[in-house]
This record gives sequence, C-alpha cells and structure tokens, in this order.
Amino acid sequence: GVVEACLLHMLKRRAAGFLRTDKVAALFTKIGKTYAIAGDICKKVQELQQQVESRKNQTNGQESLKRQGSTTSKTPVLTPQAIKHIWVRTALIEKVLDKIVQYVVDNCSKYYEKEALLADPVCGPILASLLVGPCALEYTKLKTTDHYWTDPSADELVQRHRIHGVHGRQDSPSKRPALGIRKRHSSGSTSEDRFAASAREYVESLHQNSRTHLLYGKNNVLVQPKDDLEAIPGYLSLHQSADSLTLKWTPNQLMNGTLGDSE
Repeated sequence: GVVEACLLHMLKRRAAGFLRTDKVAALFTKIGKTYAIAGDICKKVQELQQQVESRKNQTNGQESLKRQGSTTSKTPVLTPQAIKHIWVRTALIEKVLDKIVQYVVDNCSKYYEKEALLADPVCGPILASLLVGPCALEYTKLKTTDHYWTDPSADELVQRHRIHGVHGRQDSPSKRPALGIRKRHSSGSTSEDRFAASAREYVESLHQNSRTHLLYGKNNVLVQPKDDLEAIPGYLSLHQSADSLTLKWTPNQLMNGTLGDSE
C-alpha cells in the first residue's frame, strides 16, 4: 500500500489514464509497452485476475461442485487486500518491483509532474534502493491470524505440561504442591483451580506472548533461599513488558513438574 501511494503521487493524468479508475493498472500497462519486465507482470496479473473471476463464477454456481473442485483446483486464493494491491504485490513476489520502480525513476519525466516523489533526484532512487531487500525474499508462506506470535497459546502449553506430568501424579495425589499452595490445601476443586492458574502463569511467562517478550533465559542458575539451605538450581529469565523489565527464577523441580515432598 505504501509503495502504491508513492507510485500514485502526482502521477500525470495522461499516464494514469483519463477514464480508468485503477491508476496503478494504467501505469503498469503503459510501462509494459516499453519495458519487457513490466510487460511480463501485466500478463501475470491478467492471468491472476481471470483466475479470480473464474473462482467467483464457480462460487456463484452449485455448492456441491465448488466443494468437489476445491481440493483439486490450483487457483490461488487471494484476499481482498491482495486483490486491491495485486499489481505491486505480483511485482514484489516476482522480485522485479525494484527494477520497475527504478525504470520509472529513470523515465520520471514521461509519467510524473516535477514535484512528484519519484521525480525527486534523491527520494526516487532511495525508494528504488529500499525495495531491493524485499524483492530478494521468498514469499512462500502466507500470514495467518496468529502470525505475530509463533509460540503455542498458554492453555496449550499448560495442557502439554499436565500430560507430561500426569504419570507422576496419578498414584500420589497428595504430592501436588505448586506455586504458593500448601499441602493442606492439596485436595479439592479450589486447589486444582489455583494449581491451574499458577501453572498457566509460569508456563506462559517462559514463552513470548502479546504482553511480555522473553529477552534472556539461562538454566541451572543456583539460588540460595536461606543461609542454612543448599543452593537450588533453577531457570532464570528476563522479560520485557510495555512499561517494565521483570526478572524471574523458577526451580528446576517446578519446571519439570516433580516437586515431590519439597517445600
């Protein structure tokens, strides 16, 4: 969208087309007549648009036929946002967007007014140079709804923790002390809820999520809680939130789910 806005900045009406509503399409089509790389992009975009149109027609048809063909159809599924920026997007995926922008900068007098961004002797070449990096990437995986955080959710992590430690707790329900829970409260639903909340809190804190960011972690860090007790190994971690830094230390026994009779 940003690149498209730069391409449209003070574009000459003659280059944009007087009657065309899609000015980016008009610009790419005009460039494609004299620049072969842009011409190839025009052909690929037209093929994509035809495939999208045929998919729409298929969707408007019988529902059973659509379900039957959905598994074998090779038509790419494009989101409305991708269709909106299909010209710039296709050039980016084909790794030629920087070349097209550079060609436009070199021939800016044909397409832009003198005050345009791409006609600027500094800003125009900078934009083309900035696009070299994105055009070097392989866009093989589309974003999903949870693309900002790749770690599993806290509930899933706690469930894995319970499954991992279920064998050690089945025969001895009394050996269940967790964070801040005394043995005399080890039975009853309230204790189970508190254990679940404590487990979710410390498991979630060790993974990146939308609220905290794990900056550093190191295992087997010794901590001596009292002078007359031996040092206890544990996991030391540094977390960053929006307004603070937090240093946490979790005993290895709690990490492994094998507290046993320890206090």
